[in-house]
Amino acid sequence: MTNHSAHRPRGKPLGTPELIAIALGGMIGGGIFTILGISVEMIGSLTPIAIIIGGALASLAAYSYVKLALYYKDEGATYSFFKRTFPDHPFAASLIGWFTIFGYISTLALYAYTFSSYAISGSGISDSEWLRKGIAGCIIALFALVNIWSVKGMGKLEDIMVYSKLVILAIIAFVLINNSNTSLPELLPKTQDATLLTVLIVAAVTFVAFEGFQLVILAIKEIDQPEKKIPRAIYISIALATLIYVVIALGTIMTIPFEDIIRDKEHALAASATNAIGHWETELVIAGALLATSSAISGTLFGASRLMSVIARDGYFPATFTKQNSHSPIHAIICLALLAFFLILIGGLQLILEFGSITFLVVSLLMAYANFKMRHKTDSSLSLTLLAMTGLGMGTLLIFYYEFNHNPQQLNFIATIYAVLTVASWSYSKNRSTSR
Repeated sequence: MTNHSAHRPRGKPLGTPELIAIALGGMIGGGIFTILGISVEMIGSLTPIAIIIGGALASLAAYSYVKLALYYKDEGATYSFFKRTFPDHPFAASLIGWFTIFGYISTLALYAYTFSSYAISGSGISDSEWLRKGIAGCIIALFALVNIWSVKGMGKLEDIMVYSKLVILAIIAFVLINNSNTSLPELLPKTQDATLLTVLIVAAVTFVAFEGFQLVILAIKEIDQPEKKIPRAIYISIALATLIYVVIALGTIMTIPFEDIIRDKEHALAASATNAIGHWETELVIAGALLATSSAISGTLFGASRLMSVIARDGYFPATFTKQNSHSPIHAIICLALLAFFLILIGGLQLILEFGSITFLVVSLLMAYANFKMRHKTDSSLSLTLLAMTGLGMGTLLIFYYEFNHNPQQLNFIATIYAVLTVASWSYSKNRSTSR
């Protein structure tokens, strides 16, 4: 999550190109560098197909966000939409607030884990799990300090990182395609015995790579003609992100042997690319991964900490998270950083990725349900709303199904986290209702 609008000075209305840049900055974090190895391991050369399905699912999710944003015209996005749709149900508002925040915590962990994997790739210590986790904690701490000390400086740094990473990703895609030694027909048999069910499961797992399109909504007060610009910017940005992901995925599977991608899945592009595309191109891949993940870590801390502060002011988080230091919610930033590092310590890459995807699928499903309830006021299509609810619900169930059959222990851990979040959100909603 990369929140440009939150530190952009108010003034001239934002145009569609700027809004597309905001959305792409939020979506294109470390996701593409993270999902490649896991996707190729599960479905081989069908990885681009799963990414396309994941993009379509993100578009369905975006439909409800767009409709609710244009109706409420509220910068609070997910949490505010649900709170205003169900004003007499404090538990519902508290629950989606907790789920949304912990979704951002999982993406923080995902980006930091990917950063550290690429930072030490190619070295003799790249297989050290604890070193990888230690570096991940350090990069989170670094950007937590940047967010606490200098909002203005963070904003300038964020803009540089976002636009640089887009240029580098475009170059990486070109280099990979240009150095490919396999044609598309030759890839078709390399499906790793994938089934349609497995492809759909991978598509659901990739959903977290599209998280961030809702950042356009945070800038709604700075947009003239939001009815035209918001849907245009969101849908175009999802299409562009899908295109970038697909091209990089195609270039990867056409250039790098599958066994290398699978072996080095935490840092597949960097660790496996040297023999395929050369040393300087590999360094470019690493630079792109580090920029993409750094940008995402910085922006997620910025935006999520402020959302956490808003939820705390409403009484659904401890009041200490409202404390400000030079316009930064210092305690919220520290809490997010510590919880993300804790998730890194107790889980591996796949656990973090799947927990993040499930969480944002659930939150998006709740948004689709809110839009279903408000469909007459938001002028929403019943068929599209139901299709979104069905797709998001199926995506969630598919990940649970996969975990149940392949990693029940991990599923139990994820279920425990959700149980704790549910109890905590219920407790705060009850206390808030009692105190009123």
